[in-house]
Amino acid sequence: MTLNSRPARPVILGQNQYGKAENRVVKITRDGATHHIKDLNVSVALSGDMEEVHYSGSNANCLPTDTTKNTVYAFAKEYGIESAEQFGIHLARHFVTSQEPIKVARIRIEEYAWERIAASDANSQFIGADEVKHSFVRKGQETRVTQITYDGEKWEVISGLKDLIVMNSTNSEFWGYVKDKYTTLKEAYDRILATQVSGRWRFNWTDDEQRMPNWEKSYEQVKKHMLQAFAETYSLSLQQTLYQMGSRIINNRSEIDEVRFSLPNKHHFLVDLEPFGLKNDNEVYYAADRPYGLIEATILRDGCEPKIPVDLTNL
Repeated sequence: MTLNSRPARPVILGQNQYGKAENRVVKITRDGATHHIKDLNVSVALSGDMEEVHYSGSNANCLPTDTTKNTVYAFAKEYGIESAEQFGIHLARHFVTSQEPIKVARIRIEEYAWERIAASDANSQFIGADEVKHSFVRKGQETRVTQITYDGEKWEVISGLKDLIVMNSTNSEFWGYVKDKYTTLKEAYDRILATQVSGRWRFNWTDDEQRMPNWEKSYEQVKKHMLQAFAETYSLSLQQTLYQMGSRIINNRSEIDEVRFSLPNKHHFLVDLEPFGLKNDNEVYYAADRPYGLIEATILRDGCEPKIPVDLTNL
């Protein structure tokens, strides 16, 4: 048997995919003097009839990963970037329909938001203040994400965000929990509740015959409802808050059937100031970065099946 021969059974090839990961593309749209930015990190994963490239090294069915990289940049010019979701849909459709061996394309995108820098009222020495429409500062609240999967017939769009840090300085309690001989945590009737949100939501748009969602508006509205639920829930547990966040999204956004959150509890512990003769009346806290409680759950529209992978958001 030669080194390039197929391995003897029972060693067989399982799930496999390949592509070019983390293609950083920045698209500037010039509307006269007013510029707009879309800043994406695009990862392409392709799968299909790829057995021989693994068994024998034959590249006959293999589109080079360098080609997938080039396609990302060419499509930014050819189609523009209306939204991360729309851009991912263009890419996924192209790879599946243009290459017969490719049966499934999965496009993962992170989007980094920018906002325009407001100019001063005073005239600049070089540029009139009312003419500055090309300067931006990177937004730091969160990273927007999406995952587009296409098999030639059906679409799956899972969007979301990560690294969105939120805090309630009151209206949170934690008591009545199970206690055993290892329990040292004191019950809290007024505590800080803080978390770093990692969330994903699945759209019920699955084929080209359906009306496509307004991806940009949907993201803005989902984030709004999620934050309002966090702020307005009097929380007896982070689990309760998580459920309210997901429920608010499902109840207000008909295009979404499933939401999954991974919420680390960013613990804030009261500092003992008694050794210094000082009373700490819920004023001074130690912010612990680790270890932390990690609360995760999926919230579904009634009658829908869970499809968001549980490891898409968790550690």
